[in-house]
Amino acid sequence: MSNLNNLTSKILQDAEAKKAVILSDAENEKNKILSKKQQEASSVEKTMLEKAEIEAASRKERIISGAQLHARNEKLEAKQKVISEVFETSVKELSNCSGDDLKGFVKEVILNTEIEGEQNLILNAEGKKVIDDAFVAEINKALDKKAVIKIDENTRDFRGGFILEKDGIEINNTFEALVSSIKDDLSLEVARVLFS
Repeated sequence: MSNLNNLTSKILQDAEAKKAVILSDAENEKNKILSKKQQEASSVEKTMLEKAEIEAASRKERIISGAQLHARNEKLEAKQKVISEVFETSVKELSNCSGDDLKGFVKEVILNTEIEGEQNLILNAEGKKVIDDAFVAEINKALDKKAVIKIDENTRDFRGGFILEKDGIEINNTFEALVSSIKDDLSLEVARVLFS
């Protein structure tokens, strides 16, 4: 019976030893799996954080870039407004010229324009007060029959200068038209003077 007890005891010891080995192996396997999964999780976390940082930096850059573009556009708009005001002031000052200056302008422009035949001189209400038939006769004499200027009965609504018209074709020498025609060419120069 003692053999049976010894045998049973030996079987139980072997079983306990195998159990300990199996439990140890299972514990080691569990630890390996947990370690591997923790490393994978850390790697995924690191990748996600890197992506989030890149996205945040990119978003920040877009926001800053958008704000800079908006500020630049507002600055350009303000500069354009100032430039427009400069040209508007020019038209206003030209329109407030003296009667003698207006006469000098009308005479010089007409004599330096290639015209022929009968031309209607179209004026605004202020121009009609200054330019009279005697003045037009002086211009006609200087034109030496190349062209004949006559004051049109009607007035037009412009701020200053004049229009020459023949057979429906107009040569616009109003101050608004003249300033507008040089505006594109001078805008860069005006901007340089104003904002440098």
